[in-house]
Amino acid sequence: MLMKTYKDALEYGKQRLLECKIEDAKLDAWLLLEHVSGISRSWYFVHEDDEISQEDMEKYQGLIEQRGKHIPLQQLTKEAYFYGMKFFVNENVLIPRQDTEILVEQVLNLSKGRENLKLLDMCTGSGCILLALLANLKKASGTGVDLSEKALEVAQRNGRELELEASWVQSNLFDTVSGTYDIIVSNPPYIETAVIEGLMDEVKLYEPRMALDGTEDGLFFYRKITAQAGKYLNNNGILAFEIGYNQGKAVSEFMKENGYEEVQVLQDLAGLDRVVTGRIEKEEQHV
Repeated sequence: MLMKTYKDALEYGKQRLLECKIEDAKLDAWLLLEHVSGISRSWYFVHEDDEISQEDMEKYQGLIEQRGKHIPLQQLTKEAYFYGMKFFVNENVLIPRQDTEILVEQVLNLSKGRENLKLLDMCTGSGCILLALLANLKKASGTGVDLSEKALEVAQRNGRELELEASWVQSNLFDTVSGTYDIIVSNPPYIETAVIEGLMDEVKLYEPRMALDGTEDGLFFYRKITAQAGKYLNNNGILAFEIGYNQGKAVSEFMKENGYEEVQVLQDLAGLDRVVTGRIEKEEQHV
């Protein structure tokens, strides 16, 4: 196909991605063209017959071919939007998803009337949960924890670019965590190992396996975090998880067994269980 204009380029992108069975072929073709050329939809409709530069055309073709291999769009553009904020992402972190915004929203609801909160985000990845909370809780301070050094580099970059101050700790769960917190939030790996191979290529081939694999039953990290989190929570501290659609009952039980009260399961927009929260009341320490 001879390509000279923006219209030619977009048509090529759509057709190639359709051939490669990309689910959102038309949208992704547009977003990649927008990314390469820096154009808007309104500009395109007036200038679709303008000639595209050879350099932009070659970049666009290269990105279309990569997307055709099911490399996630956000890894190609290096950006993802979450809770109204733009985050840098790469192959070392999970791509922020809209469903996770429900976790942020619920933590903000539970934070009303409380100031100077100390937050801990376990399995922080890109840092999107912690940074979204800090952006909306002006007097809060936060620490993000992850086992992956490369993920923490992404989180640190996001903190810098968003001009939000946070601490970042490399740790296998709580191994090197110190201090106490008012809220511990986590979106841990929760997919059953056997299920991963059935996921979309974009996820199973290109997103970090260690951020997906919740071991055999998908509940390993919920057990570990719930059992240990109480030591790191202040009185009336909150523990809040994102969960898989079929994990609400199990994670609720873990919380209750570990002394959490007011345990709630919240649904996402599709009506599926998505978030579990609980509060822990601790006996006062008398000196």
